[in-house]
Amino acid sequence: MSTKLRLAFMGSPDFSVPALRALHAAGHEIVAVYAQPPKPAGRGQRETPCPVHRAALELGLPVRTPARVKRDAAEHAAFAALDLDVAVVAAYGLILPKPMLEAPRRGCLNIHASLLPRWRGAGPIQAAILAGDRETGITIMQMEEGLDTGPMLLRESTPIGPRTTTPELHDALSAIGARLILRALEENPPATPQPEDGVTYAPKLAKADGRLDWTQPAEALDRRIRALTPWPGCFFQAGEEVLRVHAAEPLPGSGAPGTLLAPDVVACGAGALRLLRLQRPGRAAMPTADLLRGYSLPAQLT
Repeated sequence: MSTKLRLAFMGSPDFSVPALRALHAAGHEIVAVYAQPPKPAGRGQRETPCPVHRAALELGLPVRTPARVKRDAAEHAAFAALDLDVAVVAAYGLILPKPMLEAPRRGCLNIHASLLPRWRGAGPIQAAILAGDRETGITIMQMEEGLDTGPMLLRESTPIGPRTTTPELHDALSAIGARLILRALEENPPATPQPEDGVTYAPKLAKADGRLDWTQPAEALDRRIRALTPWPGCFFQAGEEVLRVHAAEPLPGSGAPGTLLAPDVVACGAGALRLLRLQRPGRAAMPTADLLRGYSLPAQLT
């Protein structure tokens, strides 16, 4: 017979929504959902709830959106007053202080999108593709004050193929996380300390990370495009315009980095890159073959 727990769910982006829905469908008593506060979005800059906030409202669950929790004693007290068995955290976006980590009877469990200790930090999905990893996965971790340093309860891996993109990997890991957190709550497995070797960190991404450096090997640039699309997006300078690259593929080829070897092929530090899908400023993304019917790339890209 499955155990029904009194819990809080803490998450914000699309990645977290399947876990929230799975916990609700399993019959756990979700007494509060914590999410990042609504933010301006769209042309009208209207205050827009995050995906977890919207999903919680659809499920009829109470939502709390504190802007900060680390040093807010009132928030700590309100969290403790929920009288939780456990809190489930999935890409919440705020650092939980010790009083909140210790308030639930079973503590706080985190759904982390990597096989810890590899890729602790903010961007583990993108980091795994950027590095050329052949697999990644989900770790259910008992949270502590360190950055993703807590002991592990469950892990499940999934392959990263040669053409895997961040959206594809995101969706696969999100589904695994939803399944694995149910197991963790039901089985209450013993916690295993993370190995001390093999620790890597995935820093928070910035728009500047999307600039393509043509002196890099084509395979590295291909990984960057697959990792950083749709956000922060990859781009290069073509004359006076900045073009975004939505898809590409590495090819054999040689030439001075950044020079066109064909209308849609750019020489790189090693090999060449075929630009499959591009976007001009203020325009929609389109197949490069369509774009080049009325537009030509300059002979040298930067």
